Amino acid sequence: MRISTRARYGTRLMLELALYYGGEAVFLKDIAKNEEISEKYLSQIIIPLKSSGLVNSFRGAKGGYVLSRSPSQITLKEIVGVLEGGLDLLECVSNGHVCDRTSKCVTRDIWNLLGQTISNTLEAVTLEDLVKMHKEKEHKLMMYNI
Repeated sequence: MRISTRARYGTRLMLELALYYGGEAVFLKDIAKNEEISEKYLSQIIIPLKSSGLVNSFRGAKGGYVLSRSPSQITLKEIVGVLEGGLDLLECVSNGHVCDRTSKCVTRDIWNLLGQTISNTLEAVTLEDLVKMHKEKEHKLMMYNI
């Protein structure tokens, strides 16, 4: 199982917005530079994040993107769910009608349990948590380089 590049980069984009939360709007070109991600790719990723209400955009000289809510109110489950199109590992977990074996399939139960564990973990982590983790890592790197 793999998380898509879209979800990984989208999470990094959202972390950048969280780092600047409460300040001015952030340009995608600046996020692209900081995260070493193509601006063109970020411009595709920002669309569903904006459509889902996680991000607001502003035009003009002071334009750019901001989080629509506090970083403490946005979970990784929301971000990954939007960018992955849901969190179910298999279609039969979310739609039991796609398989005749749903009622007797033990492996479906395992995939469902695994999906719930992933979902619960992502729900427990907010952008605020990522900001704290980012700052701790940054501090450790600075101390190491002294």
